[in-house]
Amino acid sequence: MSAPAFTAKTTAKEVADAFPEQIKGKTVLITGTSLTGLGFTTAQAFAKNAGLVIITGRSLAKLKETETALKADFPSAKIRPLVLDLASRASVRKAAAEVNAYPEPLHILIHNAATIIGPFALTEDKLESQFSSDHVSPFLLTKLLAPKLLASATPAFAPRVVFVSSIAHTFEPINWETAAKPDESKYAPISAYAQAKVANVLTAKELTRRSNGKIQAFSLHPGAIATGEAPETVATLKEIGIYTADGKPNSEKFDWKTREEGSATTIAAAVDPSLEGKGGAYLVDSVLAEDQVSAFANDPANAKKLWDLTEELLGEKFTFN
Repeated sequence: MSAPAFTAKTTAKEVADAFPEQIKGKTVLITGTSLTGLGFTTAQAFAKNAGLVIITGRSLAKLKETETALKADFPSAKIRPLVLDLASRASVRKAAAEVNAYPEPLHILIHNAATIIGPFALTEDKLESQFSSDHVSPFLLTKLLAPKLLASATPAFAPRVVFVSSIAHTFEPINWETAAKPDESKYAPISAYAQAKVANVLTAKELTRRSNGKIQAFSLHPGAIATGEAPETVATLKEIGIYTADGKPNSEKFDWKTREEGSATTIAAAVDPSLEGKGGAYLVDSVLAEDQVSAFANDPANAKKLWDLTEELLGEKFTFN
């Protein structure tokens, strides 16, 4: 059987339908699953065949809306809402403890959520909000869930962790100084976003390396997708020309994807069997795209430095036996 040919127009459902056996019975946790975002279409693609889909967000009421919508499409799907606020380490720890107490195994962890690309803000842990919510908290969640992920491994399956990054990771490198000590005078919204997305690519590579491939981690660029962003994010995207002056997606500069097309690469990273043993790789349009990784994000020294820095910021180590 030949491998399916994926393109920029491939949808999440089409990728999922190509790999039903790889999805069947799996437990997958997806962060950020509001109805208007990529997390919802990602969950939708898994719901048909997965053993359990864990959906997360800050609001239980909104999670119930997502659950209702998923059940409308797949009445027999097993969906479990989990409250998770990535702006709070306490919330991350509470959510991880809940997942670790579930009787089901955990096979796939998808870091899809991202915070507002907006004005400078500090989290309760005194870190810049985008770097904290898009990198440090996912790092902590992965650390706390790693034993459960590793326990799901079989001779034919290695658990996967997927980081939804962005082509923005190529915009600039991480500023090590401001990552550790945020400085409002040096802050620009899209710059902070880019640095968080670089961190996603580096973490996928280093997580695979440090676990000796026992966890296969991938990062990806989903494409340009309009997902009902917050006003602050739209304002930033207008400033740099991604949106037009009237707040519409700029189709002259970018090829825009639907949400279904935008979440396809996440599904591929999570289940495509041809990626087995290729952990650390970066995907675009549901296929390998290592040639599109920035030189900074390709440097193992930067991956190690980021891992060590993140451990320092958290005050705890993330190690493997």
